Amino acid sequence: MNVHGALAVATGALALAACRDISGFSTHGDRYQGAVVDGEFVRAGVDAGTTLCLTIDTDHLEDGPGNLWTSDGRFTMVPLRPIPQIWHDPLSTLSFGEGRLKNLVYVAAATTPFSDGAGNDVFAVLSLMQSGDVEVRLLRGAPPLSSATADASEAGATAGAQEDNVFAVFTLSRQPGSCQ
Repeated sequence: MNVHGALAVATGALALAACRDISGFSTHGDRYQGAVVDGEFVRAGVDAGTTLCLTIDTDHLEDGPGNLWTSDGRFTMVPLRPIPQIWHDPLSTLSFGEGRLKNLVYVAAATTPFSDGAGNDVFAVLSLMQSGDVEVRLLRGAPPLSSATADASEAGATAGAQEDNVFAVFTLSRQPGSCQ
């Protein structure tokens, strides 16, 4: 084998190693389930003790990846909606923190409406972990910027808007059976 052939083989091996098989994350009748991270500094709009249940099909990440449920009733068998353009954007290579094989960004519509009238869509960021677990982050809105000149009625509106702000991290492990 010449130098060019050896280089081609080495390049192919590196490319193969860079591809990570995530097919084992498909639930096939099982589920991923776990509780919200308890710390208030990483939780807004979700009560402590809330659990999330997820089904996922890695063969359909771009067209029907799965569903999620939360024990508080905010989401009940809600489909994860892919964002078609994301698969052709650098955001599809989102990488943060260690131990993540793949990060995926979806939208899920809350079953129980939010009170602010700004729609019911929530971003769901799924992290498929090297451990075989899944992390799910739910994100919606942000609290309004505070102002020293806000009057009492604005302060009440701010409190309501903060209730509709969602930031929650769930750590899920694979479990037998479906979500209920």
